[in-house]
Amino acid sequence: MKEMVEYIARALVRNPDAVEVTEEVRGNRVFITLIVDDEDKGKVIGRDGRVAQAIRSLLRVSGVKSDQRIVLQID
Repeated sequence: MKEMVEYIARALVRNPDAVEVTEEVRGNRVFITLIVDDEDKGKVIGRDGRVAQAIRSLLRVSGVKSDQRIVLQID
């Protein structure tokens, strides 16, 4: 899942080298933190948060298959 978030984020931003994704597993929860350049935050979040919600939806679907709850935080 970490790789999927990183792939999507790198495709969206202007500075793909600044993309960092960390993943922490606690029980059945997975916390994914996406760090992007300040100039690219708007592209990753999207208008009214639509892009971020779409990424979270993809994570939710993949989490159901692996019986995990996935939380995405964008910094």
